Amino acid sequence: MIHYDKVTKVYNGGQHAVEDINLSVESGEFVSFVGHSGAGKTTLLKMLFAEVEPTEGAIYFGSRDVSTLSNKELLQLRRKIGTIFQDFRLLPTKTIYENIAFALEVAGKSDDDIKADVPHVLELVGILDKMWSFPGELSGGEQQRVAIARAIVNQPDVLIADEPTGNLDPINTHDVVEILKKINDLGTTVLLATHNKSIVDFVGRRVVTMDQGRIVRDDKMGKYIL
Repeated sequence: MIHYDKVTKVYNGGQHAVEDINLSVESGEFVSFVGHSGAGKTTLLKMLFAEVEPTEGAIYFGSRDVSTLSNKELLQLRRKIGTIFQDFRLLPTKTIYENIAFALEVAGKSDDDIKADVPHVLELVGILDKMWSFPGELSGGEQQRVAIARAIVNQPDVLIADEPTGNLDPINTHDVVEILKKINDLGTTVLLATHNKSIVDFVGRRVVTMDQGRIVRDDKMGKYIL
């Protein structure tokens, strides 16, 4: 489904963010990317949806080289990839319903679809009762649940989660990871970048360890080992 073929990214100044990466991810996998800050995890994931372009090599989503896509094709690709981050990136003046509805509107969904899909996805992440609240009225854990709901409401093939629990306490961290596992169990490929050892050990799925831009371990059923 996803394949990195000899991918290198060099930023201005000659810094190698990732170097000579060969990696394949099959549909339906849950892969945790671990490593110290600066190891290359975020760059690796951003290249998948073309926020960052590789200096060398190619990244394939299905049979398509991401770097060769037209703007229209790239937009279509990004609709197949949901993203969540450490900062929730919610619209503060819109209700939770409106935040998620906006993602559906951008994708061209009808009003009827929006009215059906928003409550469904909020129920999936466990905050249906917060539908008419504003982000500022929610806890950090609840806001991250909204961010997850927004990321998956268009039923993406892949969910990228870049340090999604970095601002959360242990209880909310556990809850968010449970949601990610549930999403994966429903068939979505999950790519998780994290520093959190307990998360990786709890998930118990494939672990890719990075160091100084290179993959140094790739364990099919691994734990956090540095």
